Amino acid sequence: MINQFTYTKAEKLKSKKELDNLFANGKTLLVHPLKIFYFFKDCADENNIRCGVGVSKKHFVKAVDRNRIKRLLREAFRLNKFILKETIHQKQLSFFVLYIDKTLPINFDFINEKMKKAMANILKKYDNELDS
Repeated sequence: MINQFTYTKAEKLKSKKELDNLFANGKTLLVHPLKIFYFFKDCADENNIRCGVGVSKKHFVKAVDRNRIKRLLREAFRLNKFILKETIHQKQLSFFVLYIDKTLPINFDFINEKMKKAMANILKKYDNELDS
């Protein structure tokens, strides 16, 4: 329970090889303003959920704005990852959250709700994949 709301190094999606695989072979879903790239792999270990975040430099020229949005995205993942951890045991989930809107988010609650919806959609896709 103590480690429930952490975002450890093992949970960060940083490897170029994994990212290339995710973008090449993964699937996407859209919960505006978030575009989610996700990929399920059969390898299951203790840290079976890995997440990365990104913001377009084209839409947000100032690094301050990009960093703020990434901070909000990581915080929303950190607080809601238990939704995924409770269900996903047999596979490893890698997903990347891309903020695609051209305006700054209204507040953290807005991003948090969108992240919850995105995670619920990922769980539906996971259930469909297990059934097939």
